[in-house]
Order: sequence, then structure tokens, then C-alpha cells
Amino acid sequence: MRETFVNDIEGHLLLAATRQEGRTAAERFTAPLHWLTDTQRAELERRFEAEYLALARTSWQHTAVRAGSLRDEYEARYRTLRRRLLAGLLLACTAVVGAFVLCCLR
Repeated sequence: MRETFVNDIEGHLLLAATRQEGRTAAERFTAPLHWLTDTQRAELERRFEAEYLALARTSWQHTAVRAGSLRDEYEARYRTLRRRLLAGLLLACTAVVGAFVLCCLR
């Protein structure tokens, strides 16, 4: 529950920061366009900000998908390594027990 709450807060903060970045980028973009009326400038900035946010959202989605595939890949590799380590440990234990039995039989 707490983790979900923290994730929600982080998401809202990230969204607010991205919106502010979009607004700032829009203002920088429209600053040299002196011939625009205030209404045109506001509309252009609004559209620029919306596009900026849409691109950020798409980027976040691609990042989430990639993170999921990497997690799956690393988990599979971890399971493989764990199986190999267990097999090696069992083989080593078997060799030690076998050597002990041979030493005791002599």
C-alpha cells in the first residue's frame, strides 16, 4: 500500500516536472516569433506543451517495456546460473563423498 502511494506521488511529481519542462520549452520556442499575437502564442505554446508531454509519455512507455524485458532476461539468466551453481555444488559434494568413501575402504 505504501509503495503504491509513493509510486503515485513520484508519478505526479514526474508529470508536473515534465509539464513545466514543456512550458519552458514552448516559451523558448515562441520567444523569437514576435509577429504572433498573444492568442496565437498561447495556442502554439499549449500545443507545443501537449506534444512535449505526449512524446515524454511515449518515451516512458518504451522505457517501461524495455525495463520489463530486461528484468525477464536477467531473471532467466539468474535462474540458469543458480541451477549451474547448484549442479556444481552437488557434483563437488558427490566427489568429496566419493573420495571419502574410497579413502575409508583402503
